Amino acid sequence: MTTTVADGFVPVIDLSYRHSASGRVAVADAIGTACARSGFFVVVGHGVPERLIERMYAVTDGFFTLPEDEKDLVANRPGVSGFRRLGGTTARSLGQETPPDLCEAFGAHVTGELSAAERARLGDEWATWTLANVWPRTPADFQEVWQEYMAVLGELSADVMRLFALALGLDEEFFADKFDRHGSSLTANYYYPQLAPPLPGQLRRGAHTDFGALTVLHQQDGRGGLQVLRGDGEWREVTAVPGGFVVNIGDLMALWTGGLWVSTMHRVVNPARGDASSRLSVPFFYLPNHDASTEPLRPFDTPDPARRPGGAVTAGEWMSDKLRKLFTGTS
Repeated sequence: MTTTVADGFVPVIDLSYRHSASGRVAVADAIGTACARSGFFVVVGHGVPERLIERMYAVTDGFFTLPEDEKDLVANRPGVSGFRRLGGTTARSLGQETPPDLCEAFGAHVTGELSAAERARLGDEWATWTLANVWPRTPADFQEVWQEYMAVLGELSADVMRLFALALGLDEEFFADKFDRHGSSLTANYYYPQLAPPLPGQLRRGAHTDFGALTVLHQQDGRGGLQVLRGDGEWREVTAVPGGFVVNIGDLMALWTGGLWVSTMHRVVNPARGDASSRLSVPFFYLPNHDASTEPLRPFDTPDPARRPGGAVTAGEWMSDKLRKLFTGTS
């Protein structure tokens, strides 16, 4: 059912086995082991149509290669919503200062498709998920493809959460009411060709952990750069698996499990000097309802107050604090 990459640190798990009762238990066990060891795994047999993935890359690449003035029509919005010529300084989310990451970005939220009245009920934190999405006019089918992709990955993520519950010895629907109004987001990172040497410490994406429950990412074949930090302090490449999605847990999931599962540092490194290729990365961040409480399921063995609160935290407050650090450098 599983094979491994990166010396077993990032296992490949075949989700097609989840459609039988015994296979579902085996898949959940494999996922639980991966989440406790590295917080990273790759899924195949996930059921996401290959044609949808191809369309997603086509329209997203089509947007980022537009003239600058056309991209700017959906720019200048706070946080992860809309187009950002600077993709942010990801290390700020951990209270670290580095030069800006070498990428452009475009983002949208599931909640950005709700009515103004529905969005007004999403809390008053420093939260970009309360904003309506803005969509570029070109490519013509950009909005349609992004909305379909968000919906399909939302369904996949919901089933992974059921497998998480099984892996933790919980009822399969334990997390369901924490995600029935989820504030998930889809972000496209365009790592443009590097025509000038980066500044010292400047990467395509600086070292960071993700903030939410889980992240689902399809990697382009043959365009590496994603690295995961092992427990021995060594950075390891996560190579693309044809047709696979990289899944990793975020800080909230590590908190929820009382530290049983780990939210692991990762980064996107620069290409070799002279390599002027671009890279497109489109992670889906599956986030709980803004008012969901993430009470730890077990006591922490080794509390780490520098990185997580000591007890329950409301998802919206947690995400708002992280986003504020990321985009403003302040708490």
